[in-house]
Amino acid sequence: MSLDTRVAVAIRGVRAATEVPVSRRGGAGPSDDGHLRLGGRGAALPIDPTSPYLVRDGRLLRSAGCGDGAGSAGATEELWVDTGLTAEAVSRPRFYDLTTADGVRYDQLARLHGTDVLATTVVQTCIRYAEDQRCRFCSIEESLRAGATTAVKRPEQLAEVAEAAVRLDGVRQVVMTTGTSNGRDRGARHVARCVRAVKEAVPGLPVQVQVEPPEDLGALAELRDAGADSLGIHVESLDDDVRRRWMPGKATVSLDRYREAWAEGVRLFGRNQVSTYLILGLGEDPDELVAGAAELAAMGVYPFVVPFRPISGTLAEDVDGARPPAPEVLADVTARVAADLRARGMLSTDQKAGCAACGACSALQAAGA
Repeated sequence: MSLDTRVAVAIRGVRAATEVPVSRRGGAGPSDDGHLRLGGRGAALPIDPTSPYLVRDGRLLRSAGCGDGAGSAGATEELWVDTGLTAEAVSRPRFYDLTTADGVRYDQLARLHGTDVLATTVVQTCIRYAEDQRCRFCSIEESLRAGATTAVKRPEQLAEVAEAAVRLDGVRQVVMTTGTSNGRDRGARHVARCVRAVKEAVPGLPVQVQVEPPEDLGALAELRDAGADSLGIHVESLDDDVRRRWMPGKATVSLDRYREAWAEGVRLFGRNQVSTYLILGLGEDPDELVAGAAELAAMGVYPFVVPFRPISGTLAEDVDGARPPAPEVLADVTARVAADLRARGMLSTDQKAGCAACGACSALQAAGA
């Protein structure tokens, strides 16, 4: 798969001739997507009926006259060109049909992401969700209000779901994230309890945990001791002006504090087992984002570069100039970050679990990182 094609579908999305049964709507981000296998790899892509790309009969087709990342669709009669890539929707997992003994649907507790990742938000509320504090790309509490999930997932519930997801659907890793709590651990200790329960139910199943930098960094050791294999501490941008504009609550946590938490994470989990999101399209200078990604990689932190795409239920429309990056900008940034990661020997395939290991939301794997 060429980087240009992977970037084009990340921004322009795809049409689908048939249903895409596994999808993500709302939540903590980064996007509303359908989950597909593209060229044999997991890909989380916008499903857009105006896209110049079409998934049909197991292939990815491109509208004739549309180059990668350019052009438009909408003609009454369209001609389609085969891109050379296989493409198919990820099947609805069987564990979605089950419920716990106390009547909670499994899909309210955890969801399939990509092709083989079980993802859960263990606490679906956040102290930073007041309108003046909320991250403008996040809708973590909207899915709770819609009844699609539960406020707090209990460890024994997640253990039950994980066992079924592995047994029935071949899940190979777990991602646990959480809304930020008031405690000094910022919610990490409940995540640790959930990790321990899942590891007892399915020994050897890799788990990534995602938390805000805790005030008490000892909480990171508790996550490792519970059995977590890798760690995500997501900053989204290294530009303080961007942070204040897009995530006013999280921006009160200094970048120095993030660096302390990343360093402690690398000490505990190892080089290339700690990652952070960097969102391209929030207004940060692309060259500065690439330089920041290199700084992170030098620390042993994998910079997971993803494009901004507004999702339902967020406040993104309140930010001036909020729009996805141009495909050529995303391709350039992705290629440069990937080249630096390859030179350092930091590959997503060496991550034990997590967003970078999955890779479905980023074009970095298509760029060789």
